[in-house]
Amino acid sequence: MLVRLLYCSRAVDASPAAIEPILAQARGQNPACGITGVLCWGRGIFLQCIEGGRMPVSHLFGEILRDPRHKDVALLYYEEIAERRFGGWSMGMVNLDKANQNVLLKYFETPELDPYSASGKTALALLDDLVASASICNRT
Repeated sequence: MLVRLLYCSRAVDASPAAIEPILAQARGQNPACGITGVLCWGRGIFLQCIEGGRMPVSHLFGEILRDPRHKDVALLYYEEIAERRFGGWSMGMVNLDKANQNVLLKYFETPELDPYSASGKTALALLDDLVASASICNRT
């Protein structure tokens, strides 16, 4: 059974030097667990979609909840799925500081990532838009 989980959190340290190890860890561990997805970050906020088997995704989310690099972790969306949206990526990455701000204005009141004020479906639609607009980088 495949599932998709979408969550947001705030970075304890939002510097690029702190973000890169999180991404590298995901890319190193996810393939062995059958997990794929995309990590979106900007101004200290993470929005991440992870896909895979129910137990590996649940286990990973539990690790994220306990990870001291994250705070204010909020589950936005969870669903059983027939197929993956991000199946080719161990973890795609979007740096919203470099993305077209008009994409954010489509979903939020200001051109800043604020998943805490959005529905899970809205946040997932944002990720779909970012993929469609080729804002996803580092698709490994």
